[in-house]
Amino acid sequence: MNGGVNRQILLVEKPAGKLGPEHFKMQEGSIPQPRDGEALLRVRYISLDAANRAWMHGATYRAAVEANTVMAGGGIAEVVASNSPALAEGDLVFGDTGWQDYAAVPAKHLTKMPKIEPMTYLLSVYGVAGLTAYFGLLDVGKPKAGETVVVSAAAGSVGSIVGQIARIKGCRVVGIAGGTDKCHWLTSELGFDAAVDYKDGAVFKALKAAAPNGIDIYFDNVGGDILEACLSQMNNHGRIACCGAISQYDGAPQATGPRGVPGLIVVKRLTMQGFIVMDYMERRNEALRDLQSWVASGALKVQEDIINGLENTPRALIGLLAGENRGKRMVRL
Repeated sequence: MNGGVNRQILLVEKPAGKLGPEHFKMQEGSIPQPRDGEALLRVRYISLDAANRAWMHGATYRAAVEANTVMAGGGIAEVVASNSPALAEGDLVFGDTGWQDYAAVPAKHLTKMPKIEPMTYLLSVYGVAGLTAYFGLLDVGKPKAGETVVVSAAAGSVGSIVGQIARIKGCRVVGIAGGTDKCHWLTSELGFDAAVDYKDGAVFKALKAAAPNGIDIYFDNVGGDILEACLSQMNNHGRIACCGAISQYDGAPQATGPRGVPGLIVVKRLTMQGFIVMDYMERRNEALRDLQSWVASGALKVQEDIINGLENTPRALIGLLAGENRGKRMVRL
């Protein structure tokens, strides 16, 4: 491996406003050598998530991404050399590989993955996206048959799975997405009962029509004005699962936060809870059994958006933040 080339994409500058291609650059370096306890990985697929942008703002549940470092990101990779008894050549793993062809990562920070086809499912329905949807809805939302579930960013990697699981659990499901094509896709192909196009601008009114009996569970991926619109239509003792706030990640922050906090939370006796999927990893096998069963039966449809080429990763993330994707977006190396 000493003579090989490792292509890497660096974040050269933290954006003050919108993320653009100018904030990244590609460089070539040597393939790293794994130290004791590490494995050398050949990255196969890079996961693209709204959280990639949030990491540029500062420390969250992980350290911030600093300027002039390899852009952070999870990926599915193959072990090509190992200095750890826990991993062997040929194993598939998930970990924070970064945006590069090769990475040397401590084995204790990697999760060994089963070899399934298609491999991409390890990043989508059986990966962080599927697990986030599963635990966020079922453990935080606690849906009951007949309740109304609303999910924002409903055509995205997590939201599209949340809505389908809610339908499996017997709920009425309303998705909020951007554009008529996405909204039609949610209702015609994924089985959502209704969809609201936030780009129309009249979210409150459209949501009222789509959920005339109010909202029992809101799965929030966006924050901001859409969270505000949902707050005022929550039923008493409703539950809000706070997964993300993509409307706040890219560009200048809003001048004010959602109105009705904490007033509506008190008056309606709402439960509003944030969660991080890593907290549930000891129950991963439980979730995978259900997810695999639903996929096998056709009750849960998988949508993936695969971009080819490491060099296209920056534009693929920028496009995701603009809402280009349906389902899970990833890059094939």
